[in-house]
Amino acid sequence: MGNVSQLFSKESKHQEDNNIQELACLWISRMDRGLTGLEKKQLVTWCNQNSQHHRSLLEMASYWDDLSVLNELSALFPLAQAKQQSKRNKFMTVALAASIAVVSVISINTLVNESFLPYLPSLHEQQLSQTQTLKTQIGQQTSFTLKDGSQIQLNTNSHIEVKYSAKQRLLTLVQGEARFDVAKDSNRPFTVIAGKKSFTALGTIFNVQKKENQAMELVVTEGKVLISKASASINDIKETLIQASINDIPDILAATLVVSGEKAVIADNSQPTSTTPVEKVSLDQIHRDLAWQQGMLIFEGEPLSIALAEISRYTTSDFEIIDSELADINVAGYFKAGDIDGLLMSLQSNFGINFSKTADGTILLTAAH
Repeated sequence: MGNVSQLFSKESKHQEDNNIQELACLWISRMDRGLTGLEKKQLVTWCNQNSQHHRSLLEMASYWDDLSVLNELSALFPLAQAKQQSKRNKFMTVALAASIAVVSVISINTLVNESFLPYLPSLHEQQLSQTQTLKTQIGQQTSFTLKDGSQIQLNTNSHIEVKYSAKQRLLTLVQGEARFDVAKDSNRPFTVIAGKKSFTALGTIFNVQKKENQAMELVVTEGKVLISKASASINDIKETLIQASINDIPDILAATLVVSGEKAVIADNSQPTSTTPVEKVSLDQIHRDLAWQQGMLIFEGEPLSIALAEISRYTTSDFEIIDSELADINVAGYFKAGDIDGLLMSLQSNFGINFSKTADGTILLTAAH
């Protein structure tokens, strides 16, 4: 079984099968963020309607490889429990080890903070300081845990510089995309600088993507993030975040507050005072945007040219569409990031798109005649 579902045309004769795959993918995404009671009943009903529904759901779960999804499946469908037991055991071992590590860090930090820091200020500063460079190669995705317990998940071809001090947690997103799960610390704002903008939180979860054309995207999944000029005073930002509501941001900051369930798009990051439109997005849309965090890419009718541009971020291979009419074909489906062979086979079998490779590795796409 390949790691890519068949990307399919909206007019495909296999529309029914493709719809089942797409719905299964959507259900897995919903399970990843947690199902409501009503959604659980709806999922069970959907699976009982057709055995293919259940099979597609289990197939997608094997791709997702996430503990919360496996646990949800086990509770809803006990028969699937045995098949997923080895995966659960593996993730439970990792989760237990992580829990012990977190408890140990918390205990040490508490001991040092409460017992020794008043008498050892130099040790205090040393403990809170951190300088580090974090990078991923093309196609690589890696997670890091910082000194304060904050977690960073770096997407493909990304680069972050970390500079912690006793007063501020400062990171610079040089390029790429990252998810930040920020440990709460009301005394030390957590700021990510990218170009002319800064993104600051006291304790929250958010995703920042810096694109080559100076555009940027921020998605907040928990808490609130303040977008401001990179040169803004950290004290002003800190006070604003502590007291902030959407309607009382000081004009002097020229800032925008983005809260959980919202996305901000910065069209031109080279301008520090450019406007930042904010839109409310559904949980399902957020999980589609952030599917990369599970190693997946999800498309919902985008033109092939747009889909290939996104896929190209995860591979050293370049695509070139020879027949221009192929660029506007609408595609939908899910893709295991980096599985170029599976992608090419899907394009060939579902669209009749032929492919060939040049000496430098460029993949040429042509229409079948």
